[in-house]
Amino acid sequence: MGKSYLKRALRGSAAVALLVATLVGVGDAAQAAALRDKWCSKVHIRFFVGGAEGDAFGTIVYNGAKQAAADTGAQVDYVFSGWVNEKMVQQLREAVAAHPDGIAMMGHPGEAAVVPLAQEAAKSGIKMMYQNVPVPAAVDKVGGGYIGAQQAPQGHALGVEIVRRFGLKKDDVAIVLGGFDDNIRGAREESTAKAMEEAGVKVVRLFAPPEWAADPNLAIPVITATLQANPKARAIVYPGGQELGNAATYMKAAGKKPGEVINVGFDTSPQIVEAFNGGWVQLTADQQPFQQGYLPILSLCEQIVYGLAPINVDTGAGYVTPENYKAVAGLATEGLR
Repeated sequence: MGKSYLKRALRGSAAVALLVATLVGVGDAAQAAALRDKWCSKVHIRFFVGGAEGDAFGTIVYNGAKQAAADTGAQVDYVFSGWVNEKMVQQLREAVAAHPDGIAMMGHPGEAAVVPLAQEAAKSGIKMMYQNVPVPAAVDKVGGGYIGAQQAPQGHALGVEIVRRFGLKKDDVAIVLGGFDDNIRGAREESTAKAMEEAGVKVVRLFAPPEWAADPNLAIPVITATLQANPKARAIVYPGGQELGNAATYMKAAGKKPGEVINVGFDTSPQIVEAFNGGWVQLTADQQPFQQGYLPILSLCEQIVYGLAPINVDTGAGYVTPENYKAVAGLATEGLR
C-alpha cells in the first residue's frame, strides 16, 4: 500500500468520523428539541368533572385531570355539575361561548342535548373529547374521542359475572338501580339486568335519578322500601361508586347483616374499600376514572399541539373483589382508584 493511498484513507476515515459525530450531535439536538417541557402550556381547556367537589367518583376523575394538567402544562378550568344533566348542558353552552381551545365533556346529558353544542363548538374550531358516558352521534358528526367504559358490554359482563360468582338461579330476585329513562346512560345497568334475566333471575328495576350520585343518602327510603317489598332479593346492583360506597347505610336501614344481600356496582373509592372491609360489598366493576380525567386532557393537547387523532380508550378494566381489593386499597384512599 502506497503512502499517498494511506494518507487519503486516513483523511477519509477522519471525514467519516466527523460526519458521524456531527450526525449524532444533530440527532441529540433534535431529540432534545422533541422532548418539550410543559409542551401544552399555551392550550386552554375546560374540563367537566361531572359531580360536585368532593364527590367520590368525581374526585378521582378530577385528580386524573389535575395530573394531566401538571404533566402537560395545559391551562385547565374545571367544571363541577353535581351530576345534574340540565346544569351540564348550560355549562357546556357557556364553555362553547368562552371559546377555549378544547372541551372535555361528560356525556350524561345525552346526544339530543350535546350534539347541537358540539356542532357549534366545531364551527368555532374547538376540539372536544367525551368521558364516562359516550356520545356516539357527536363523534360521528363532528369528531372527537371517548375515554370510558363501553356501557352496554361492561354492564352485560357484570350481570354474567354476578350469576356465575354468586350462583344465582332461576327465580332468584335481584334489584338493579339505573337511569333507565336514558338509553345511553342507562345502557350499562339495563344490560346488567338483561344478562341476569337471561339466566332466569327475576330483576326488579329501580330508577336512580342523578341526584342520588350527588347525595347517596337520598336513596335510603327508596332502597329500603324496595328491599322490604322483595324480602327474598339476593343481590342489589348500584349504578355508581357513590351509591355502592353507601351500601352499609342502606343495608343497616333495611335491617340486613353484612353479606345477607349481595351488594354489587361500579368503581372503587375509599368508601367502597371500607365497605369491602366490613363485608358489605362483594363485587365491583372497575372503570378507572383516573384515566377518564387524565386521557381527555392528554388527547386534546395532542390534537391541538401536534395535530394527532383523538384517543379512544375502553377503561373497563375488570373486577375488584373481596380477594383482591387490598391491592388497590391504598390508591383508592388517595383518590386515585
